[in-house]
Formats: sequence, structure tokens, C-alpha cells
Amino acid sequence: MTTPPLAKAAWDHPPTALGYKRLVIRRLVWLVGPGALLAVTLVCARLELIPHGALIFICLAATTLPFLPVLLVAYVRRQRVAAILKAYPWCEVSGHHPPRTPSIIAIRIAEDYTPAFRMFPFPIQVTDSENLIWFAGDPRFGGVVSPVGGHRPVRVVLDKGAGREWGGGDDALALRVGLMRRSGKATQT
Repeated sequence: MTTPPLAKAAWDHPPTALGYKRLVIRRLVWLVGPGALLAVTLVCARLELIPHGALIFICLAATTLPFLPVLLVAYVRRQRVAAILKAYPWCEVSGHHPPRTPSIIAIRIAEDYTPAFRMFPFPIQVTDSENLIWFAGDPRFGGVVSPVGGHRPVRVVLDKGAGREWGGGDDALALRVGLMRRSGKATQT
């Protein structure tokens, strides 16, 4: 890994803390928005304020309810992002999205080690024109990536099939921040 731009934890970088606050607000809106929409539609249907309100409620429920568990997990797991940012420093690394897979990012940690990570819960474009990103975490288990500057932190987990080939890292720290389970396997959220 290249020399970190900060000698301290990623959380101490002001744009990162602000980016995390925006992440929390975004996930809260994602969680509350569909639920509030369903509640308003249900009330309007019960009071017969809109024609065919029950049909609209059923259509909205069918399209939004499948996403609520993912949104709930994403909101609850936001503390894991904060723990990672408070424990690990940012490191500037090279990364790229493989063709036609925007949720996967391959990060070059060492000359001979380029693990693939999956963004959780929703993918964003984190690489710049030079394919540089900031990474905080343990390359064996996952962590947080952001565009250069640390202003848009996104949780990444090892993609299926990736292993622990890299020899570095601190298992106790990875366990404490929630990157690793007690069994030694990487967490997936």
C-alpha cells in the first residue's frame, strides 16, 4: 500500500467526517422515505381521498417492501463504517471497476495482490480519471473506499471467491471494528 495521506485515522480528516454525516442522512432518508410514502398512501386509501387508493398502495408496497430489509441493514451497519474510519488511516491506492460491473472494484494493494471488493449496499463511481481511490481497512476482509479526498465513504466487502492471500494486517483490530467474524471469515455487510 502506498503511504497514507494522513498519519492518523481517516475519521480525523474533516471531509471524511462530513461525508459520513451525509451518508447517515442519505441512509435514513432511504429507510424512512418508502415507509412514509406507504403510510401516506394507506391513510389516503382508508379515507378515500384519492381514487383507487388501495390499488396504488398495493403497487407501492409490491415495489418498495422488498428493498426495506436491505435499507434497514445498510442503516444499522453504518456504525461499522464509522468504526473502520476511526481505526484505519486513508491510503491512496490504484483501483478500477471491471467492465459492466459497477458494484465491483478491484484495488491494487501490492504489486502482486489485487483483491476484488463489492460495494455495499449501493455502488457509486469512486475512481477518478487516474484510477486513484482512498482505502481504509484491512485488504483481507474489506473496509471503506472513497474518491480521492475522503468525502464520499462507501463500505466495501470482499467479493465472492476472494481470499486472504495477502500476508499483512492486524486480526485483533479487524475483529474489533467488525471486518472479521470470530471464525476468521470476513463480514459481508
